[in-house]
Amino acid sequence: MMTVLSRAAARVARTEPVGADAALSELHRSHYRRCLRLAAMLVDDPASAEDVVQEAFVNVYRSWDKVRSLDAAPAYLRSAVLNTARSRLRRRQTAAKHPVAPPGVAAGADHYVLANERQQHLIEALRALPRRQRECVTLRYYEELSEQETSVALGVSIGAVKSNTSRGLAALASYMEDSR
Repeated sequence: MMTVLSRAAARVARTEPVGADAALSELHRSHYRRCLRLAAMLVDDPASAEDVVQEAFVNVYRSWDKVRSLDAAPAYLRSAVLNTARSRLRRRQTAAKHPVAPPGVAAGADHYVLANERQQHLIEALRALPRRQRECVTLRYYEELSEQETSVALGVSIGAVKSNTSRGLAALASYMEDSR
């Protein structure tokens, strides 16, 4: 079965040699929004999510020679988005430990990720999860990846994906029940 990216790459290949520029342009066209949604679930505001995705595309472009095939490019990009989001969150945690401004000046931006109050509670609960649980739940249920695909994206065993997903879902259910 041919993916959207591979069909488009085949179309590009008929007219010109497939290079990093043409392939990445097609990857951007076909996967930008999906990557943006993933990043928005991992970081706390739309502007940061856009920055994460842009930085991930730049990183993929810089290391295009490491992409095994055009069909592997979306998974490689998804991993780049995850890694970039992790780095951004780590930098924020470090900055929070050493504030330059008085505490409480910068407010969280959860309210404009989703307007619906129930969805806001779910996102708050998701963000309260430990990083690995949050990533597993997001990839499995938001990105709809299989356990195997999630395992590859995170670089962990399938058992780790199963246990982190299970713990994350249990914590989310508990949080949502308590918020009623």
